[in-house]
Amino acid sequence: MSTEKSSLHTRNLHRNPYDFDLLISCVPELKHYVFVNVHGTRTINFSIPEAVKLLNKALLLHFYNIKDWDIPDTNLCPPIPGRADYVHYIADLLAERKDKIPTGTSVKGLDVGVGANLVYPLIAHKSYGWTMLGSDINEDSLKNALHILDQNPDLSSVIELKHQPDSNYIFRNIIGSEARLTFSMCNPPFHDSKESMIKGNLRKTKNLNKGKGSKTLLNFGGQQSELWCEGGELTFITNMINESVQYSSQVLWFTCLVSKKDNLYKLTTLLKKVKAVEVKTIDMAQGQKISRILAWTFVPQQNRKGWFM
Repeated sequence: MSTEKSSLHTRNLHRNPYDFDLLISCVPELKHYVFVNVHGTRTINFSIPEAVKLLNKALLLHFYNIKDWDIPDTNLCPPIPGRADYVHYIADLLAERKDKIPTGTSVKGLDVGVGANLVYPLIAHKSYGWTMLGSDINEDSLKNALHILDQNPDLSSVIELKHQPDSNYIFRNIIGSEARLTFSMCNPPFHDSKESMIKGNLRKTKNLNKGKGSKTLLNFGGQQSELWCEGGELTFITNMINESVQYSSQVLWFTCLVSKKDNLYKLTTLLKKVKAVEVKTIDMAQGQKISRILAWTFVPQQNRKGWFM
């Protein structure tokens, strides 16, 4: 019998085992992929992309009241529980030493690399009422994100999308000179090449299949910009930190996921060099995967009051 997923954030709506009857009532096609495993638990095969997509669609429809969510097969399908964790930990970060989490549209966040799925802005607004801006270099991904917004007209005034025309920049072209953001968030491309991405995906699929069979399926689709970039995660976040200095008075907290623990020392060393006044590392665990959020600010504690007004 499945138990509560205690590694997830305490406010995460997905801590309990999946209620597949309820989820299938939201997305009937999901029933074709649900089976009872050797432990007597109902589940899906997480190495089948369509099954993963339908499960995550059902979670969005049921828990967040999203209408008609879909992504192309060529785009990354996000695991909703893990994405929700990032949002909840940002909420804790914004609460600082107080018990009260700031909610409502006065809190404005930027999702760097929003992708076709729009998941972080959807969860952030539905959970806390925040206003969100999503940026991406891939215009096709943004078109799909815009289509999701079209299906959810109640979100059109609180979620904005912007195209990043230059892959050399992260915040430039996106944060205007008068803009003031409460936070930025990013799930950066992890791999440093297409070859290492394919190897990692094959290894992941073999693990999901418990090593059965030599033939593996490339699941969890994704555009190049979602999965790899030159220099990988370390180079991407290094560039983000260096560029964040130029927006130090416009963004209260910069945050980014860091998958590789070994990268933290170099990144935190760089943050000292660029004179970030506070740096935090927040551990996140979903199942066997351990990730962390690196957060930094250039705004002294005494100047943070009233930022959300």
